[in-house]
Amino acid sequence: MKTMDKIHGGLLRKFHALCGALGLTVDEKRAIAGGYGVESSADLDTHALIDVCAALARRLEGGGGGEMDAARKRAMAAIGGYLRKVNRASDAAIIKGIACRVTGYASFNKIPLERLRNVYHAFLNKQKDIDGAEAEATRAYLESLSRPRPGAVLN
Repeated sequence: MKTMDKIHGGLLRKFHALCGALGLTVDEKRAIAGGYGVESSADLDTHALIDVCAALARRLEGGGGGEMDAARKRAMAAIGGYLRKVNRASDAAIIKGIACRVTGYASFNKIPLERLRNVYHAFLNKQKDIDGAEAEATRAYLESLSRPRPGAVLN
């Protein structure tokens, strides 16, 4: 039994090291544990820890990097689209800087997948809000042109 406790402890340390390397927050770690029906990573059994550590290691090493790469590109495109809509200058450095400030990460490549998805949707929604506001302003302006002005003589 002592050997299994050592293995479990080693895997738990590896889990936390991988989470730290990926920049995962305490809530994100709890979410991982919650996926296995427990509240804390310490409550994960050895087999679950092996599975989780393997998945985190693949993510850290770039396995599944295609998904991360695509998420990074989508987030950058959404931020760039928003900046164009508000007539602001944008290049890769500016866009990555915005993403880092929004998420609180020091490095764009350290931003986890879920946070990249959140950034993507947030900036996409900002673009939709701008489009909706512009359409409503145009509609209201055109409507005001079709109304008679006070004091105007109608023929």
